Amino acid sequence: MNPTERFCQLLRSRSEENKKSFAVLFQNKLYGNCFSVLRQELDSMVRVIYLLNETDLNKRESFIRQTLDGAKWSFVNHNGKKQKVTDRDMVELSDSLNGWTQNVYKFGCAFIHLSNFHDYQSEDPFQSLEDFDKDSIINQLINYHGANLNKKSTLNDLIRFLPSVMNKISSNYECEIKSLEEQKIKSV
Repeated sequence: MNPTERFCQLLRSRSEENKKSFAVLFQNKLYGNCFSVLRQELDSMVRVIYLLNETDLNKRESFIRQTLDGAKWSFVNHNGKKQKVTDRDMVELSDSLNGWTQNVYKFGCAFIHLSNFHDYQSEDPFQSLEDFDKDSIINQLINYHGANLNKKSTLNDLIRFLPSVMNKISSNYECEIKSLEEQKIKSV
């Protein structure tokens, strides 16, 4: 099995585990952890999107090998210096293509890292978001999940759409994995 095939197998294994975990968590109303798992799925997807937008296939394969070797992504830049690829780099690229990634990623991060969002039963974290971030999330849920939400909507109003969001991210992610297997390039 070549490195790309192994990498895609790793991606699919993580995604399958995420989907199963999400279903159990949602069924048990552990919504904070649902956001964390959703964010993990999105994290994998933005990495694949980043790879698909890398026009140098040797550099792409280097990133894949770095993952398989347990290393963080880095490359030698035009100044001959080693440069790390950050989560921010990947999220910003994906956001420039999709227009929603950054807000969902940031919202999900608040449930991964210890924050005031973990007290969501007492205080609504959705209401603490800036209007721009709320609008982005609301518009995504309206346009792709048939939601009827507004700025006064609460986290509880959003929660019922989480399975739909997880399915949408996972299905889009699978399409991106197939493109990676086919060595496609999706340049911006």
